[in-house]
Amino acid sequence: MKSTVAAVLVALALLGCTTSPLGRSQLQLFPESEMAAMGAAAYQQMRQEMPVSSDERAQRIVGCIAETITGAIEGAYAGTSWEVTLFEEPSPNAFALPGGKIGVHTGLLEVARNQDQLATVMGHEVAHVLAGHSNERVSTQYATQAGISAVQVISGGTSPAQQQLLGLLGVGAVILPFSRAQEREADLMGLDLMARAGFDPEQSVELWENMAAAGGASPPEFLSTHPSHGTRIQHLRERMPGAMLLREGSRQRGLEPRCA
Repeated sequence: MKSTVAAVLVALALLGCTTSPLGRSQLQLFPESEMAAMGAAAYQQMRQEMPVSSDERAQRIVGCIAETITGAIEGAYAGTSWEVTLFEEPSPNAFALPGGKIGVHTGLLEVARNQDQLATVMGHEVAHVLAGHSNERVSTQYATQAGISAVQVISGGTSPAQQQLLGLLGVGAVILPFSRAQEREADLMGLDLMARAGFDPEQSVELWENMAAAGGASPPEFLSTHPSHGTRIQHLRERMPGAMLLREGSRQRGLEPRCA
């Protein structure tokens, strides 16, 4: 029995093995259509559970930044129509889901002090989708559960399995953290994305410094799947010269976002 299970796992790993945009090996077992269905179901649940902000000015700013960021996407997601919602929620957070769904909490507007800092977070979250991180997390979790339909789980009534799946997607009451490798990829890809959209990538460093100040003392890096603020900023600074070149190119093409 154990040998059969092991053989199935090996076969799944071989069939679902892909490479992330930055060259890291990934397990992705689900087709994009199913991931998009999961994303849409999770997004609808969030809209039912959390109040939507009535601040029209803030909605316009968030919508403008989201449209500008997603308009700079290249590759498979280029041309995808993205939906964005500003939720009345004090935590400084945001999320993006497969299928072109973005959620932003009003609390993020207290920490992201200008359009470029808000673009940093939204670019980071969209990059998680572009890199297939949700597919990777769900695939890893469900690889041993043959025959289960993740779409049915997330669309059904409230259950521990549903809450776990929402957490893997990056939303819900208990959000499961992305790995350090996934966070680093999202940081670097998000930096390039915001720069291609015409935003100032140097503001990414300011944003994470604001996050560090708002979050108080962080646990030691080895105790968390997230990079420490210092490590995150170091990686951003190492990639900054290339991002600045991308921004210069976008400016030469006339891309100068004025969302705020």
